Amino acid sequence: MIQTGIITISDRASQGVYEDFGGPALRAAAQGHGWQVHAEVIVPDDLKAIQTAVQSLESQGCGLILTTGGTGIAERDVTPEAIRGIMKVELPGFGEVMRMRSLEITPNAILSRCLAAVVGRSLVVALPGKPQGAVECLGFVLGAIPHAVKLAQRVPTSC
Repeated sequence: MIQTGIITISDRASQGVYEDFGGPALRAAAQGHGWQVHAEVIVPDDLKAIQTAVQSLESQGCGLILTTGGTGIAERDVTPEAIRGIMKVELPGFGEVMRMRSLEITPNAILSRCLAAVVGRSLVVALPGKPQGAVECLGFVLGAIPHAVKLAQRVPTSC
């Protein structure tokens, strides 16, 4: 079973201005895939806060960390920069697939900066902030996640 951590990245949700819908949507999706959600966190669109949250969940043993929010092109969208600042390796295929498949749904997908990377011993997947978009993008890369988590955690694999 994949131990999963979820991080919602939103200034307004972290301040209680509005309810977080992205985190709960990802929780339901993760549980639907048979993964155990170990922890959920809401942080502002702040590079250091994002990095601290990712590193905290990694140190708690989450093999998979899903983030939602901060992957667009607005001034406060710094999730990709935060993850790149602490990653060991980026996995560009994840972002490429998420954007390509999302383009079938909306032309604005080309603006997305979704990505995946290995941080410590965790696979981190940065997903869009819209709950439906986050769940859809997770579904687009679902097949590669179990193997990627094993590799990140240095578990021997048969492939």
